[in-house]
Amino acid sequence: MTPSAASSRPGTPGLDIPEVTVAPGDTATTSLTVRNDSDIVEAYSLEVVGDCASWTTVEPARVSLYPGTSETVTVRLAPPRSPEVRAGEVPLGVRVLPAEHPDAVQVLETTVHVEEFRELHAELAPRRRRGWLRGRYRLAVQNRGNAPVEVGFTAGQAGEELAFAFSPADRKLEPGESAEIGLRVRTGTPVWFGAPVVWPFTVDTAETGEREPGQDETAVRTPLDAEFVQIPVFPRWLLVVLAALLALLLAWFTLVRPAVRSAAKEAAAEAVAPNPSAAGERGTAGQPSGTGTGAGAGTGSDTGAGGQGTGASSGPGGGGPAGNGAAVGGGPQISETIDVQTAGGRTKTGTYRVPAGSVFGVTDIVVANFQGDEGLLTITFGDRKITTIALETFRNQDYHWVTPIKIPENDTVTVEVTCGKPGTPASGRQAQECHEVLNVSGVLTRTTQ
Repeated sequence: MTPSAASSRPGTPGLDIPEVTVAPGDTATTSLTVRNDSDIVEAYSLEVVGDCASWTTVEPARVSLYPGTSETVTVRLAPPRSPEVRAGEVPLGVRVLPAEHPDAVQVLETTVHVEEFRELHAELAPRRRRGWLRGRYRLAVQNRGNAPVEVGFTAGQAGEELAFAFSPADRKLEPGESAEIGLRVRTGTPVWFGAPVVWPFTVDTAETGEREPGQDETAVRTPLDAEFVQIPVFPRWLLVVLAALLALLLAWFTLVRPAVRSAAKEAAAEAVAPNPSAAGERGTAGQPSGTGTGAGAGTGSDTGAGGQGTGASSGPGGGGPAGNGAAVGGGPQISETIDVQTAGGRTKTGTYRVPAGSVFGVTDIVVANFQGDEGLLTITFGDRKITTIALETFRNQDYHWVTPIKIPENDTVTVEVTCGKPGTPASGRQAQECHEVLNVSGVLTRTTQ
């Protein structure tokens, strides 16, 4: 193309640019003839202005002309394949600035027709979902073309075991716009036992509007592959556990239960059977009563009773006085409280000492961290460490023993608190110190000397 124009102003070039059509990603060129109608040598600077300036160049960008001469320059248009270059008519301007007569600057305007291109990008996440009956997926769609499109979604599989639902079902996207679509996949029949079942399916994202004749199908359609893994309601490990429990029940009813009942019956029979030794003693004690006098019988009875009483009171298993240091009697129930207040970053201990001549059988302890302090608490009975607890893990903690833990005389129940950070009590204001309370309960038994 060789456009031409005329100008009557001195030092002003003759200009003309026709309309041009270009496709994004391609290059189009046109020419511009600059003529010097003045009577002096003139230099002209050419600069592209308007929306096309970022992807349009003029070669060369500066020309020098003698009076009455002209030169043709090339206008090169190379729009990128991007949503930012919208399809349609875009204004193009070339500004020509004379060096000697800058007041005679001219801007030639024309129109560039940018062709449409379609490109949809879709991603499905996750590609694999596990569930009993249903699964949820996220479909991200972006319009990478340079024209608005109506987008629709379809899903399918080889069989008819799955049902699909998109939310929303369709969407209009402007160039460069993205959207997230929800996809729900559901099966109609659960899998009760066995291995997981894999259901593959595809998701299509396509333009729902009319396409121009000859447009590439792959530019508007993106098939995606995905899977729904239907897991059984009762997994294999549960079947193994149920089989083991059933085997244990059968073993109980067939082997253990009969043996236990037999042992119980034997124990009951031994409990109700007569004691031969006791019968012999009664016979011996009764013999004098048959042969001797009434006084002799009375004496024998009294002596036998007295012998039994003496043995009960002085034998090793009796309730008489024990050896030195043994506990005497059950003792009273007591409860002692240890209160410890500790400044932040420090360690402090609180103790309770068992009185002399006593044994403290501890059955229960309760620790209170009512402020919600942070730090460390250690409980020790004598030289025996009972527990170490992080304060931030509890507000109230209790321990109980069926068999009491015995603490001998002069030993201590010790609480050691390391305060990391004072907590906030019910008043809502942070405390200045950590504050813990230990309540220890049990039986205080007196010992003999």
